[in-house]
Amino acid sequence: MNKKVLVTAILFGSLTVSGIVSAQSVYPGQHQGKLKKETVAPLQAESFDLKDVRLLPSRFRDNMLRDSAWMTSIDVNRLLHSFRTNAGVFAGREGGYMTVKKLGGWESLDCELRGHTTGHMLSALGLMYAATGSEIFKLKGDSLINGLEEVQNALKNGYLSAWPEELINRNIQGKGVWAPWYTLHKLFSGLIDQYLYADNKKALTIVTRMGDWAYNKLKPLSEETRKLMIRNEFGGINESFYNLYSITGDERYRWLAEYFYHNDVIDPLKELRDDLGTKHTNTFIPKVIAEARNYELTRNETSRKLSEFFWHTMIDHHTFAPGCSSDKEHYFDPKKLSQHLTGYTGETCCTYNMLKLSRHLFCWTGDSSIADYYERALYNHILGQQDPETGMVAYFLPLLSGSHKLYSTKENSFWCCVGSGFENHAKFGEAIYYHNNQGIYVNLFIPSQVTWKEKGLTIRQETEFPQEETTRFTLQAENPVRTTIYLRYPSWSKDVKVSVNGKKISVKQKPGSYIVITREWKDGDQISATYPMQIKLEATPDNPNKAALLYGPLVLAGERGTEGMQAPAPFSNPALYNDYYTYNFHVPAHLRTSLKLDKKHPERALQRVGSDLKFTTEQGDVIRPLYDLHHQRYVVYWDLQSE
Repeated sequence: MNKKVLVTAILFGSLTVSGIVSAQSVYPGQHQGKLKKETVAPLQAESFDLKDVRLLPSRFRDNMLRDSAWMTSIDVNRLLHSFRTNAGVFAGREGGYMTVKKLGGWESLDCELRGHTTGHMLSALGLMYAATGSEIFKLKGDSLINGLEEVQNALKNGYLSAWPEELINRNIQGKGVWAPWYTLHKLFSGLIDQYLYADNKKALTIVTRMGDWAYNKLKPLSEETRKLMIRNEFGGINESFYNLYSITGDERYRWLAEYFYHNDVIDPLKELRDDLGTKHTNTFIPKVIAEARNYELTRNETSRKLSEFFWHTMIDHHTFAPGCSSDKEHYFDPKKLSQHLTGYTGETCCTYNMLKLSRHLFCWTGDSSIADYYERALYNHILGQQDPETGMVAYFLPLLSGSHKLYSTKENSFWCCVGSGFENHAKFGEAIYYHNNQGIYVNLFIPSQVTWKEKGLTIRQETEFPQEETTRFTLQAENPVRTTIYLRYPSWSKDVKVSVNGKKISVKQKPGSYIVITREWKDGDQISATYPMQIKLEATPDNPNKAALLYGPLVLAGERGTEGMQAPAPFSNPALYNDYYTYNFHVPAHLRTSLKLDKKHPERALQRVGSDLKFTTEQGDVIRPLYDLHHQRYVVYWDLQSE
């Protein structure tokens, strides 16, 4: 049987079966019984375990299935080869080319980031196991862990990597090296996730040995050396150390987390200063996630305030209409946003990390505006990152008019955004629902089923959203249970209509809040909610005549065909250095980017065609959701002309 068909069959056969994992990602409310240091910060909401949520048929589950097929197609020996070579435990004739096909791109044997994909894969396999209950993902994760154990034993001192420890030594000395602690962060995270998501205790043993190695390596260093070392990108290694501290209670790992406190980055945020300048965006966000974990574990109010300030600063000033950020991975003057609509906007890893930070903040506040952002970024960036034909993913979300999405290749990319992409499409179920002592939050309108064990309650959500405006819930209750259901009232909607068991109820809340329904729920009860969507404009702050079109939470884009696209477009060319970063989109000079409309009534310029989310204009445009635009050019930010 074809591997893709086999994986799909296994998944469809297991999506309604609860897995045996007992935990997943380190968000408040999860992984009961696996943490020695629980959250002490006050919470408004807690996360469900991913294993308690199952996706129902939708484009989200379609993405998950394509992701799973790609993940399972990559042989374990290929993912372990660079590790084994580094440790001297691999032997093969003529370099092993007859036995192990080498990975390319950022996993090449001479790339200093090699091994990062294996870390991402460990996380993604754990996520996929939690999300589906399918043993295929646990078995593959177990095989990777067994191979890594062999490598760590050969290296003897607890160190584990696909490259020599000398790269860490160079980093400590301030010499040129490409982000070794960033790469180790992926391994730390992947091993922790294997323990939390897939209950692999061997993974915890390996990662604690790595933590011991790091402590012994760094403890003797001077403060001057520390500051020199952390000038290099280190990802979210401090978040991993906070998580390891949470699991083990070992104060040495908390010391390591604090050791990677980056004064130059975090100190201005402590003073509530937007001092981002033109710095590298994705080196900032993981450091703030670490501060969020510090707040949860210690109730450090400074960490909370700076995390919230950073999030609002990002959303209010540094985020494009699709929910993404950065231009060529860097910040820029947000007052000149219209000048940064390039082919290199929207690094996917930035959005991946902003969604992680958003989940922490929502647990603290229960603020619907956080859910609004999460929804926008999820639909417009993450959902559309994956090519529906091949399952490949994009590094950037280009906003240059006439550009197109540029996808990875199966064998020769393995960029950072490929790694986070493996995870992105495995965990769509993790932010749909939250709960507290009073009730359950419904934040996203995605076909799914959640089991709330403590209440003996299961809620099944069925919808064609966003093609339709209505979502429906059916409740299964072991016994009648009195609780509250908080239905998100998105800021993009108005005049929402809600009914319970066919009877309309009064909605007194306003957009940007939650519709509160408290009653005794019985088995078979049903809720229906209709969220009207409207067309609106979102202009750049510096140019009111440069604007994106939105329909509800969806960013719309104009189709512009394939003229001038040269093979291997829309796929990256592995033969070119940094192709994703230097790509020439060959935008035709005559490509039209203008749109005639009445700014006060933009909906008058668009006519919806049929039941699909397809719109046309009098000037001949075909406009669809950005997540639907693949293998062709598009326009997101239009040059507006008055009618």
